[in-house]
Amino acid sequence: MPSPMSSEEERDLEAEARDAAHWSSIEQASETLLDGKLEEGLRALRDIIEGDPSNPYAFHFLGAALFDLKKFEAARDAYAAALRLSPSYRASRVGFAHCLRLLGDLQGAIDAATEVLSANNEDSDAIYVMGLTLAAAGQRDQARLFFERFLTTHPELEAQMEVRGILDALDQTEEGSSLEWET
Repeated sequence: MPSPMSSEEERDLEAEARDAAHWSSIEQASETLLDGKLEEGLRALRDIIEGDPSNPYAFHFLGAALFDLKKFEAARDAYAAALRLSPSYRASRVGFAHCLRLLGDLQGAIDAATEVLSANNEDSDAIYVMGLTLAAAGQRDQARLFFERFLTTHPELEAQMEVRGILDALDQTEEGSSLEWET
């Protein structure tokens, strides 16, 4: 006869089931977004959120779609909502950092990227956003270190080329001079 589950094991199973249901509910909307149908995907995500405001995935993908539409304040708010529901949601924290950087809250972006890096010091997305943020803050030498570290993570060719272009641009600026990069 199997031993009865502890209350902790029951809570873990319930959390896993809730997480699976949250993910399942956004799959079609995320596919719609991937197909480039942003407005339709946004409507679907908003409907999901209206029906279940505890779904961090819906808020995350809403943030990502709004970011793609360059609606950075709204994207920041959506990512923040995802993080309130799931504080360890790494992808939302990285998206949140990008929004903060583009909105000029460089310290907030550094804090968000640092939080991700404190959990995983090799997180390439967090390393990248940290480099961009430090470049925007005029901390060229620190930015360079993060971009060089990013290249050691073996990113895709397009990302490598972009970072090499940023490194070249950093060579053209003086320490203390801000370098803005939209990605």
